[in-house]
Amino acid sequence: FLLLITLSNEGTKTLPAEQKPVALLCIGCSLIASSVLLLQKSIWKACYKSSKVPVKTTMALVLFFEFIVSLGAAILTIVAMPHLDIVTNVTILNGVAVLSALLQVVTQCTAKERNRFLAPSITAFILILLGYVLFLVLYIMKDPTGIKRGIWVGLAVGGAFLVSFNWWENYLRLISENSSSVFLKELCKDVRRSQTMLHILSSLLRIVVTACVLGAYVPLAKMDWDIVTSIPRRETRIIAIIIGVQLVSSALCHWFAVAACKMHALRRCFILPLYLASLAVMALLIIPVIVYYQDYRISLNGTESINFTGYCNVVVDGRNQSTLQYLKLVFVNCPSGSAVSWWIGLVLATLHLWYLNMYRIQRTQDLFIRRLYEGAFIEQSLLLNTRFEIQTKDKIKKTFETAMVYLCATMWHETYDEMLNIIISIFRLDKYRPKNDPKFNDFTFEAHIYFDDAFKHVEGSTSNYQRILSFYVNSIFTNIDEKFFKKQQQIPDQKVINTPYGGRLVVIMPHGNNIVVHFKDKELIRHKKRWSQVMYLYYLLGWKLMTKYFLKADLQREKHNTYLLALDGDTDFQPAAVMLLIDRLRMYPRVGAACGRIHPTGSGPAVWFQKFEYAISHWLQKTAEHVIGCVLCSPGCFSLFRAEALMDDNVMKRYSTKSMEASHYIQYDQGEDRWLCTLLLKQGWRVEYNAASDAYTNAPEDFKELYNQRRRWGPSTMANVVDLLGSTNIISKRNNSISKPFMLYQLFTITSAILAPRSLSFVLNMNGSAALVLAVIPPVIYLGLCFKLKADTQITIAAILSVIYAFLMLVVSMSIIGSMVKDRTILTPSSIFVLSMAMIYTITAIMHPQEIQLVFHGFLYILCIPSAYLLLTIYSMVNMNNVSWGTRESKPAAGASKPKANITQQTAQKGRYQAEMSLLSCHLQYNTRPVLTKLNQRSGEEQVIVSQENLIQQSEPQPQNTIVEDIRIQEEEQKELQDKYLQPLSDDKEKQKKITSDLRDLRNKINFAFFIMNALWLVATFTLQLSEASISIKLPKVNLELEYTGEDVQIDPIGFMFILGFAISVLIQFVAMLYHRIYTLIHYVAFLETEPKEQKSEKEQLNVTSHKKVFTTITLLLYY
Repeated sequence: FLLLITLSNEGTKTLPAEQKPVALLCIGCSLIASSVLLLQKSIWKACYKSSKVPVKTTMALVLFFEFIVSLGAAILTIVAMPHLDIVTNVTILNGVAVLSALLQVVTQCTAKERNRFLAPSITAFILILLGYVLFLVLYIMKDPTGIKRGIWVGLAVGGAFLVSFNWWENYLRLISENSSSVFLKELCKDVRRSQTMLHILSSLLRIVVTACVLGAYVPLAKMDWDIVTSIPRRETRIIAIIIGVQLVSSALCHWFAVAACKMHALRRCFILPLYLASLAVMALLIIPVIVYYQDYRISLNGTESINFTGYCNVVVDGRNQSTLQYLKLVFVNCPSGSAVSWWIGLVLATLHLWYLNMYRIQRTQDLFIRRLYEGAFIEQSLLLNTRFEIQTKDKIKKTFETAMVYLCATMWHETYDEMLNIIISIFRLDKYRPKNDPKFNDFTFEAHIYFDDAFKHVEGSTSNYQRILSFYVNSIFTNIDEKFFKKQQQIPDQKVINTPYGGRLVVIMPHGNNIVVHFKDKELIRHKKRWSQVMYLYYLLGWKLMTKYFLKADLQREKHNTYLLALDGDTDFQPAAVMLLIDRLRMYPRVGAACGRIHPTGSGPAVWFQKFEYAISHWLQKTAEHVIGCVLCSPGCFSLFRAEALMDDNVMKRYSTKSMEASHYIQYDQGEDRWLCTLLLKQGWRVEYNAASDAYTNAPEDFKELYNQRRRWGPSTMANVVDLLGSTNIISKRNNSISKPFMLYQLFTITSAILAPRSLSFVLNMNGSAALVLAVIPPVIYLGLCFKLKADTQITIAAILSVIYAFLMLVVSMSIIGSMVKDRTILTPSSIFVLSMAMIYTITAIMHPQEIQLVFHGFLYILCIPSAYLLLTIYSMVNMNNVSWGTRESKPAAGASKPKANITQQTAQKGRYQAEMSLLSCHLQYNTRPVLTKLNQRSGEEQVIVSQENLIQQSEPQPQNTIVEDIRIQEEEQKELQDKYLQPLSDDKEKQKKITSDLRDLRNKINFAFFIMNALWLVATFTLQLSEASISIKLPKVNLELEYTGEDVQIDPIGFMFILGFAISVLIQFVAMLYHRIYTLIHYVAFLETEPKEQKSEKEQLNVTSHKKVFTTITLLLYY
């Protein structure tokens, strides 16, 4: 920017005098560049229907300040600064802090507490005023009779003073808080409420004022605008480079400053560089280059001609000036008195920034008062625009309120190894955040594990109470390999408390956090995953949270700071992953849910395919949803939900609705996590994705299990997306994160998924009869067989066809590569498709260096495209009426999992963890009622049996052996909730027949519409291919050197539409991925900077008293 000012100076030789309007025009562009960016961003935000019109008083006051600020900036930079020397131009910009220093004094004086920065603010104001006095005296003394010089100096001082009004909002909000004036409070409130509309108006006003000043000054200075269109190429290149560097560097400086603050590098990467910017310019450029060079030429008195190169040689070879002469040059000949006063004044006016309270990934609107930055004086605007706080000597650093996190894991016939994953993860979190450690007060947690179908009847028993825990429950809780532990301790008998829904036991982990294990009996309460979620939603939120406070304000605050971490029974995660999700909900109040990066685990081709599929869906699709709109599905295996969002109208209540219609079974039960997110989105909550929060879950390793899983996911996804698309107008008004362009993107995505079976033949680059045979005959045959054969047979046929199609894909891929080499061209539909996919996936993988190895799984993914997008689509659509879970339908066999072998394998997989045996004090809830008693701990057949005869009497329960809850009230509330929402579904044969018939009818209707659309798409494409000569789009054919070969490539319009739509969607996803990666990096660096370093754990001391009932349920204390 200083170079532009220098070019407009009348003494510069780079631009002739008649070409000065060009430099002035560039200065004006620098002034309005940030206003143009803010205008575009504000208009985009207004499209989300989040803008409100301010009242007339607010609008008039804000526009008045914007007018004088823009007028002052234009006068200072366009009119005054080109007539001043470059040293003054560097330093005078520091004087724009004069009003900020005065307002700091006023703000701190109005506060009702003793301030620690009142004296620096007063000193800063005095020094800046002193700088202006010295500046005026210096220039008047240089030429007392020069009227023009006096005008320029006066305009410079006046312009700088008007610019200092720019940051009035930073102090008005604090003055209004400490004032009794209703007007000021309403003004600040209205400014915050109508911020978007005010930004649009203020940006337009700034652009108009700057243009008017520029347009009026050029004729008044007797310059001609016509020269702008006729400057030589050399000057054009110089000016273009300078203005380009200025615009880009200003925007990047603002962005990097924001990023530095978010990453908690405020002092070393924000404050210090901005303080030293003007000093560095003077030290590295102005003083040695300009001042010395000019003085050296004057000292020659014309006796010798010297150019800049010769001067540099003289300076480098031997400088004969003494230190005293150097200091005299700097501090006497330059206007150094005012420069030093201004700089010290700026430092003192922003001294409070060194003690600014900041949080991890602080919101930009909380860091900076104004979204607008000033390109002309970027460092001063960033320093003065940063939030001002009143700081006292004994002020405690602000922190968030302690959050409560409930870990809720649902189990459904998991194996021993799978269940061990979640147990290990919970113990990691217990070690990471000890409950009773005062150093950690950001959140506390409590784990709840819900076992579905946990009981089975005792053979030969007719009593309702003779039921035993299933093997898959017993395997994790009773079979403990003694060799796994360092310390050998006697394992006491285990007891499980009888409850209205089955059984429960409560365990205290070594660091004080609780695990509550709930064993569900499907004869007493509804089973399956959704009903387990409804159970813990109503228990933890509907009862436990609602009865915690009586005041509405306290209850609302608790709802806002209570989170539920939804987990599957096989999820493996690190504590840092949970912290990163908590950050998103804690910092952004309208975020209702956040999910992490899910990694499938396992071995075999099916898992390899899923690893790459999960990768691209998270790398591209989920990041695009996060950036341009909102994530539509937060996976139930690892997602954090806000209690306030779940308890919102029509969320938790609607989620607990029984499926009454055929469509409900598909939308509600087949993908419960997606449906829950749909309800949140409809209520205006945002769902986010954090790529740094990693979680691992077991993926189907069997082809049949994979197809059955996707048979559930496919129709459920389509049903929920169609539901959102049908409510576009309502959702776009209610949800600020969802706009109509984003819904248009989702419409294109779902349309592409529907037409995927037909589009396959286009991708394979087959025309004419070959395309017709490939696109019609095998899918139609398989479609007919799916309507007649059983599901297992359908999957077997699909597996055979998948192998055939994989070989076909390999042949076609090789033929596409061969045709590119043979024809020496890449401009064919198939070539463009293959190369673009390869380039995008490769670059995307490079942007994810920890997962770059997944690219090798991409080759298998390409071969499996026909199976995934053709056969699987047909299978899931035809079997839509099958609403069974499809995976883990049967319990593991008794001998399927041996704990000893599994522990060994688990230890190897987890990096050979070392575990220590620790007696875990389990808080039993004694109250003269039936209990589940473990029989014969060392017997060969270890089972837990419910019996009315086993009653534990305790006249005075000890405090350490009871949970601080009224058990009787708790059970009554549980019984009431269970009767209202969770009664086992009645076995109504007639109703089941009707639902089965309705599901079949719904399946037929949707399949007819689905496949008729593909048929129409097929006929249209095939017809255009037959008439290629008359109806086609011609594109020039280029070789590998991108040179035109003289031939044209003909593409049918539908094929061209496919390429264009695919290119646009992938480009959107790719750009969104780059944006998301940058902010993920910022969040991760901020996390590493602010999270306390883990201390080396001390050896656990076992202090067991005689009156404690001690037993082990989970016995893994892991060191990692």
